[in-house]
Amino acid sequence: MLRHLSHPVTPLAQNATLIWCDATGAAAWVDPGADAADLERIAQKQGVHLEKILLTHGHLDHVGATAELAARTGVPVIGPHRDDAFWLDQLPAQAQVFGFPEIPPLAPDQWLDDGDTITLGQTTLQVLHCPGHTPGHVVFHDPQTRLALVGDVLFHGAIGRSDFPRGNGRELIGAITGKLWPLGDDTRFVPGHGPESTFGEERRSNPFVADHVLATGSGETGRGRYY
Repeated sequence: MLRHLSHPVTPLAQNATLIWCDATGAAAWVDPGADAADLERIAQKQGVHLEKILLTHGHLDHVGATAELAARTGVPVIGPHRDDAFWLDQLPAQAQVFGFPEIPPLAPDQWLDDGDTITLGQTTLQVLHCPGHTPGHVVFHDPQTRLALVGDVLFHGAIGRSDFPRGNGRELIGAITGKLWPLGDDTRFVPGHGPESTFGEERRSNPFVADHVLATGSGETGRGRYY
Protein backbone atom coordinates (compact mmCIF):
# COMPACT_ATOMS: atom_id res chain seq x y z
CA MET A 1 0.00 0.00 0.00
CA LEU A 2 1.23 3.50 -0.83
CA ARG A 3 1.64 5.91 2.07
CA HIS A 4 2.53 9.57 1.97
CA LEU A 5 3.30 12.69 3.95
CA SER A 6 3.77 16.27 2.80
CA HIS A 7 6.30 18.81 4.03
CA PRO A 8 5.69 22.42 2.88
CA VAL A 9 8.83 24.16 1.61
CA THR A 10 9.75 27.60 0.21
CA PRO A 11 7.86 30.83 1.04
CA LEU A 12 5.14 29.55 -1.32
CA ALA A 13 4.47 26.57 1.00
CA GLN A 14 4.90 24.04 -1.77
CA ASN A 15 3.98 20.49 -0.76
CA ALA A 16 7.12 18.38 -1.10
CA THR A 17 5.59 14.92 -0.69
CA LEU A 18 7.28 11.72 0.43
CA ILE A 19 5.58 8.59 -0.90
CA TRP A 20 6.53 5.04 -0.03
CA CYS A 21 5.47 1.44 -0.41
CA ASP A 22 4.42 0.26 3.02
CA ALA A 23 5.39 -3.32 2.27
CA THR A 24 8.96 -2.65 1.11
CA GLY A 25 9.89 0.83 2.32
CA ALA A 26 10.81 1.93 -1.21
CA ALA A 27 10.28 5.70 -1.32
CA ALA A 28 10.32 8.75 -3.56
CA TRP A 29 10.21 12.47 -2.96
CA VAL A 30 7.75 14.22 -5.25
CA ASP A 31 8.62 17.86 -6.04
CA PRO A 32 11.45 18.58 -3.57
CA GLY A 33 11.38 22.35 -3.90
CA ALA A 34 13.80 23.28 -1.11
CA ASP A 35 15.56 22.12 2.07
CA ALA A 36 17.29 19.01 0.73
CA ALA A 37 18.92 18.17 4.08
CA ASP A 38 15.58 18.36 5.89
CA LEU A 39 13.91 16.17 3.27
CA GLU A 40 16.67 13.60 3.60
CA ARG A 41 16.22 13.55 7.38
CA ILE A 42 12.45 13.17 7.08
CA ALA A 43 12.88 10.09 4.88
CA GLN A 44 15.40 8.63 7.31
CA LYS A 45 13.06 9.27 10.25
CA GLN A 46 10.28 7.37 8.46
CA GLY A 47 12.64 4.42 8.09
CA VAL A 48 12.24 4.27 4.32
CA HIS A 49 14.91 4.05 1.61
CA LEU A 50 14.77 6.69 -1.08
CA GLU A 51 14.87 5.28 -4.62
CA LYS A 52 13.65 8.11 -6.83
CA ILE A 53 12.87 11.79 -7.12
CA LEU A 54 9.71 12.51 -9.12
CA LEU A 55 8.90 15.90 -10.65
CA THR A 56 5.46 17.07 -11.77
CA HIS A 57 6.73 20.17 -13.59
CA GLY A 58 9.63 22.55 -13.91
CA HIS A 59 8.75 25.50 -11.69
CA LEU A 60 11.38 26.53 -9.17
CA ASP A 61 9.30 25.98 -6.04
CA HIS A 62 8.80 22.34 -7.09
CA VAL A 63 12.33 21.46 -8.19
CA GLY A 64 14.70 23.80 -6.34
CA ALA A 65 16.30 21.16 -4.10
CA THR A 66 16.28 18.36 -6.65
CA ALA A 67 19.92 18.50 -7.74
CA GLU A 68 21.20 18.71 -4.15
CA LEU A 69 18.94 15.92 -2.91
CA ALA A 70 19.92 13.69 -5.83
CA ALA A 71 23.60 14.35 -5.12
CA ARG A 72 23.17 13.60 -1.41
CA THR A 73 21.28 10.35 -1.98
CA GLY A 74 22.47 9.09 -5.37
CA VAL A 75 18.94 8.53 -6.68
CA PRO A 76 17.69 9.28 -10.20
CA VAL A 77 15.47 12.22 -11.11
CA ILE A 78 12.39 11.21 -13.09
CA GLY A 79 10.05 13.61 -14.88
CA PRO A 80 8.46 15.80 -15.87
CA HIS A 81 7.45 15.60 -19.56
CA ARG A 82 10.08 16.85 -22.00
CA ASP A 83 7.94 19.88 -22.87
CA ASP A 84 9.03 21.42 -19.56
CA ALA A 85 12.72 21.30 -20.49
CA PHE A 86 12.71 25.06 -21.10
CA TRP A 87 11.58 25.67 -17.50
CA LEU A 88 14.38 23.49 -16.13
CA ASP A 89 16.89 25.24 -18.40
CA GLN A 90 15.72 28.58 -16.98
CA LEU A 91 16.12 27.69 -13.31
CA PRO A 92 18.87 30.32 -12.81
CA ALA A 93 16.56 33.02 -14.15
CA GLN A 94 13.62 31.74 -12.08
CA ALA A 95 15.76 31.88 -8.93
CA GLN A 96 16.82 35.44 -9.69
CA VAL A 97 13.26 36.63 -10.30
CA PHE A 98 11.93 35.12 -7.06
CA GLY A 99 14.93 35.97 -4.89
CA PHE A 100 16.00 32.35 -4.33
CA PRO A 101 19.63 31.26 -3.97
CA GLU A 102 21.28 30.54 -7.32
CA ILE A 103 20.17 27.21 -8.81
CA PRO A 104 21.80 25.67 -11.92
CA PRO A 105 19.82 24.24 -14.84
CA LEU A 106 18.50 20.73 -14.28
CA ALA A 107 18.37 17.75 -16.61
CA PRO A 108 16.39 14.74 -15.31
CA ASP A 109 17.63 11.20 -15.78
CA GLN A 110 14.33 10.27 -17.42
CA TRP A 111 11.56 12.23 -19.10
CA LEU A 112 7.99 10.97 -18.79
CA ASP A 113 5.16 10.51 -21.28
CA ASP A 114 1.44 9.99 -20.87
CA GLY A 115 0.77 6.34 -20.10
CA ASP A 116 4.17 5.61 -18.56
CA THR A 117 4.34 3.72 -15.26
CA ILE A 118 6.72 4.07 -12.32
CA THR A 119 7.42 1.20 -9.94
CA LEU A 120 7.97 1.87 -6.26
CA GLY A 121 8.29 -1.36 -4.34
CA GLN A 122 5.00 -3.20 -4.85
CA THR A 123 3.26 -0.02 -6.05
CA THR A 124 2.86 0.98 -9.69
CA LEU A 125 2.14 4.63 -10.37
CA GLN A 126 0.40 5.75 -13.54
CA VAL A 127 1.70 8.85 -15.34
CA LEU A 128 -0.79 11.29 -16.85
CA HIS A 129 0.41 14.18 -19.02
CA CYS A 130 -1.73 17.15 -17.91
CA PRO A 131 -0.60 20.33 -19.71
CA GLY A 132 -2.04 23.78 -19.18
CA HIS A 133 -0.25 25.14 -16.11
CA THR A 134 2.98 24.22 -17.87
CA PRO A 135 3.22 22.29 -21.16
CA GLY A 136 5.09 19.35 -19.63
CA HIS A 137 3.16 18.94 -16.39
CA VAL A 138 2.49 15.35 -15.28
CA VAL A 139 0.35 13.79 -12.57
CA PHE A 140 1.15 10.60 -10.64
CA HIS A 141 -1.74 8.27 -9.78
CA ASP A 142 -1.89 5.16 -7.62
CA PRO A 143 -5.06 3.25 -8.54
CA GLN A 144 -4.74 0.87 -5.58
CA THR A 145 -4.99 3.51 -2.86
CA ARG A 146 -6.86 5.97 -5.13
CA LEU A 147 -4.34 8.73 -4.54
CA ALA A 148 -3.12 11.28 -7.08
CA LEU A 149 -0.26 13.76 -6.81
CA VAL A 150 -1.39 16.56 -9.08
CA GLY A 151 1.20 19.32 -8.67
CA ASP A 152 -0.26 22.66 -9.72
CA VAL A 153 -3.02 21.38 -11.99
CA LEU A 154 -5.74 21.43 -9.32
CA PHE A 155 -6.13 22.70 -5.76
CA HIS A 156 -8.81 22.57 -3.12
CA GLY A 157 -11.09 25.35 -4.33
CA ALA A 158 -8.86 26.52 -7.16
CA ILE A 159 -6.90 25.56 -10.27
CA GLY A 160 -3.39 26.31 -11.45
CA ARG A 161 -2.46 29.51 -13.21
CA SER A 162 -2.20 29.31 -16.97
CA ASP A 163 -0.74 32.75 -17.68
CA PHE A 164 2.88 31.61 -17.48
CA PRO A 165 4.89 31.11 -20.72
CA ARG A 166 3.32 28.31 -22.79
CA GLY A 167 0.45 27.94 -20.33
CA ASN A 168 -2.99 27.28 -21.79
CA GLY A 169 -6.24 27.64 -19.88
CA ARG A 170 -8.31 25.46 -22.17
CA GLU A 171 -5.72 22.69 -22.02
CA LEU A 172 -5.73 22.96 -18.24
CA ILE A 173 -9.51 22.60 -18.01
CA GLY A 174 -9.35 19.73 -20.49
CA ALA A 175 -6.70 17.95 -18.43
CA ILE A 176 -8.76 18.29 -15.26
CA THR A 177 -12.02 17.10 -16.76
CA GLY A 178 -10.56 14.60 -19.22
CA LYS A 179 -7.70 13.08 -17.20
CA LEU A 180 -8.46 13.63 -13.50
CA TRP A 181 -12.24 13.33 -13.21
CA PRO A 182 -12.30 9.83 -14.81
CA LEU A 183 -10.07 8.60 -11.96
CA GLY A 184 -13.16 8.71 -9.74
CA ASP A 185 -14.86 11.06 -7.28
CA ASP A 186 -13.43 9.14 -4.33
CA THR A 187 -9.83 9.66 -5.47
CA ARG A 188 -7.92 11.81 -2.99
CA PHE A 189 -5.33 14.19 -4.34
CA VAL A 190 -2.29 15.98 -2.98
CA PRO A 191 -1.95 19.40 -4.64
CA GLY A 192 1.24 21.37 -5.02
CA HIS A 193 0.02 23.87 -2.42
CA GLY A 194 -2.61 23.79 0.27
CA PRO A 195 -4.76 21.01 1.73
CA GLU A 196 -5.70 17.68 0.20
CA SER A 197 -9.14 17.12 -1.27
CA THR A 198 -11.04 14.65 -3.46
CA PHE A 199 -12.03 14.98 -7.07
CA GLY A 200 -15.65 14.56 -6.03
CA GLU A 201 -15.44 17.53 -3.67
CA GLU A 202 -13.92 19.70 -6.39
CA ARG A 203 -16.58 18.63 -8.89
CA ARG A 204 -19.19 19.79 -6.38
CA SER A 205 -17.70 23.02 -5.09
CA ASN A 206 -14.64 24.28 -7.00
CA PRO A 207 -15.55 27.73 -8.39
CA PHE A 208 -13.41 27.13 -11.48
CA VAL A 209 -14.22 23.56 -12.52
CA ALA A 210 -17.26 22.31 -10.58
CA ASP A 211 -19.66 20.46 -12.84
CA HIS A 212 -22.37 23.09 -12.49
CA VAL A 213 -19.89 25.88 -13.25
CA LEU A 214 -18.64 24.28 -16.44
CA ALA A 215 -22.17 23.34 -17.50
CA THR A 216 -23.15 27.01 -17.54
CA GLY A 217 -20.02 28.05 -19.38
CA SER A 218 -18.97 30.37 -16.56
CA GLY A 219 -15.76 28.56 -15.60
CA GLU A 220 -12.43 30.33 -15.66
CA THR A 221 -10.27 29.17 -18.59
CA GLY A 222 -7.51 31.76 -18.47
CA ARG A 223 -6.01 32.24 -15.03
CA GLY A 224 -6.46 30.24 -11.87
CA ARG A 225 -5.98 31.50 -8.36
CA TYR A 226 -2.60 30.21 -7.33
CA TYR A 227 1.04 29.76 -8.32
